[in-house]
Amino acid sequence: MRLAALSRLVRLSLARERRGAFFSAFGVAMGVGALVFFVGLGLGVGRVIRERVFPSDARLVDVVPPTVSLGSLLGGGRLDTVMVERLQALPGVEKVYRKMNVRAPAASLYNGDFFGRRLRMGVDLLVVGVDPGLVEGDVPREKFVDPGPGQPLPVLVSNRLLEIYNNTFAPARGLPRLSPQMLQGFLLPVDINRSYVSAPLPNAPVISTQAQVVGTSDRALLAGITLPLDVAVRLNREMGQDTETYSGVTLVATSPGRVPELVAAVRDMGLEIDDQERRLAENVGAAVTLVTSALALLSILICVLAAVNIAHALSASVRARAKEIGVMQAVGASRADVRNIVLAEAGVVGLAGGVLGTLAALLLALLIDRLAASWLPQFPFKPDSFFSFPWTVVVGGVGLGLLAAVAGAWFPSHRAAATDPARTLAG
Repeated sequence: MRLAALSRLVRLSLARERRGAFFSAFGVAMGVGALVFFVGLGLGVGRVIRERVFPSDARLVDVVPPTVSLGSLLGGGRLDTVMVERLQALPGVEKVYRKMNVRAPAASLYNGDFFGRRLRMGVDLLVVGVDPGLVEGDVPREKFVDPGPGQPLPVLVSNRLLEIYNNTFAPARGLPRLSPQMLQGFLLPVDINRSYVSAPLPNAPVISTQAQVVGTSDRALLAGITLPLDVAVRLNREMGQDTETYSGVTLVATSPGRVPELVAAVRDMGLEIDDQERRLAENVGAAVTLVTSALALLSILICVLAAVNIAHALSASVRARAKEIGVMQAVGASRADVRNIVLAEAGVVGLAGGVLGTLAALLLALLIDRLAASWLPQFPFKPDSFFSFPWTVVVGGVGLGLLAAVAGAWFPSHRAAATDPARTLAG
């Protein structure tokens, strides 16, 4: 049968059975729309978690010294220069970046103008020094160097800390929201070896200085400030603290596939991996995936019910059109022609349902994003969109509608093809 003739017969059949075709397409649209909507929501929330809440590079491995181990008691497992060189020599390591905590508490008492508002606040700070190469994508190297004694310390602030400040702390205190550009050049008084909650180091001086914000970074310390490694070494030396061992080392693997191999090698060297944040991100992502999977399964069940409904409707249609099918076979239609007519009818219904369901999901997602932007209050890491619809999800939704309808029509089409024209026309 030619395509034009098949199209004409399908169009006439659907026009005659438009009520049943409408409800069948509606069932498919409900299932496909729910599936596309929930999958898009899960992908969107997962993207926010990966990119904003717990941003990480799949090639990074954070190495820390062991808390307590036999190797550290015997002189092994220390993150000194020799160990850093051994880490650098591991197969699959592209770069190594050292970290050193300032080994004394630090506090800041700010009392003055804060971007047009009066602010008086005291807070304890964690201070860590890092190799400038670790954050070179966020701040120029010439700005992130040791300026020498008596000069303001160049520091980086975490982007996540800024997000939390803007959407939690600032509204509660009536303070202005800040952008990374506004923060650059801001001076903050800092006292090294002073604390509001813990005892300072005995027999060590208090170093009063200023910290000058030179940028923000996802790799900056969340609950404190990040400064150049040379500055941390100098401050520790001035307070008589250890400057030979490092608090951590960040390895950059040549590819994400080399990370498991590097993790095993690092642990064999008596060191540990700081993957707490990565595990937290994975746990949150797993929870989102689990909920999304449950809702997607429910949507697939709706599609299955739609397929069953199509099978029932087509079976009834085939019985009602038995004489018509018999006449078609009598005038030369083959069994394959009859089967193709029924499958084509179902395909049109499924394709229409898939397209309408997918469009409905996209429009509903757009509406929710608009309402969220207008009505939901600001909160940390609030995204511009809660959804993500890659082309595979859109095409997959339309394809699922078509597949569900054709699957539902499979048995009715074979039943129609098996009609005996002589018996049917004889009555």
